[in-house]
Amino acid sequence: MSIDLSTAIRDALLTGDKRAKVMKTRALVRDYRRGALPVCFTATMPNEPARPDKLTVLSPGQMPKRGKGRAQRNRIALWHSIAHIEFVAIDLALDMVGRFGAEMDEAFIADFLSVAADEAMHFALIERHLASMGAAYTDLPVHDGLWQAAGDTAHDVAARLAVVPMVLEARGLDVTPAMIERVRSHGDSRGAKILQRILDDEIGHVAAGSRHFTAWCIRKGLNPSIHWINCVKLYFRGGLKPPFNDSARLAAGLSRESYALLV
Repeated sequence: MSIDLSTAIRDALLTGDKRAKVMKTRALVRDYRRGALPVCFTATMPNEPARPDKLTVLSPGQMPKRGKGRAQRNRIALWHSIAHIEFVAIDLALDMVGRFGAEMDEAFIADFLSVAADEAMHFALIERHLASMGAAYTDLPVHDGLWQAAGDTAHDVAARLAVVPMVLEARGLDVTPAMIERVRSHGDSRGAKILQRILDDEIGHVAAGSRHFTAWCIRKGLNPSIHWINCVKLYFRGGLKPPFNDSARLAAGLSRESYALLV
């Protein structure tokens, strides 16, 4: 039976096995790019994506504190948390297309499928890095705060764009440079290169979110800066905290004036 793009996305979202999710994501993006998947949206996206069987998911308040020293357990905890962020990011990008692709344009679909492919690649790199430390994703508990943002914005593409790429991913632009220096100071040059690759890619991901949010607002006759602030106030549970990586945010199309108003 032939499938369309939305069916392939739903299948990937409902795949909990970490390697299989990466492979299905890469395959559907590759098939889309070569025209082998009809761009139709017949499938309903799940409210929750599948997770690996062995993964323990806690509320954010239940999470154990992560140490910051050079001890191997602290290094593993850091990379495990990054692996979880990237694993959920695969689902966030896929859900963006599967849930909102029918109301958006082809550029939106192509951009966020590319984001999904990037996130799958990031996760695979981090998994290999964890393996070099004798660890694996699912070894430690995680929290699902990132996916909560998807649930809060499942009804509104503008809200999803405002919160996920333009707030949550943009936060990665702020914290990753210091993380790179920390990892490098531990003698982990390979890890520093992985994080630099992620940072470079995330600038493009935030830029895609900002670009499509702005285009959506213009089509609706709304002021993008004002509507972004309104969406963040309504749908983002946390607060925007400095310091900000202004140069990376500017490269991603984020106005310093807009996010400064939300601090």
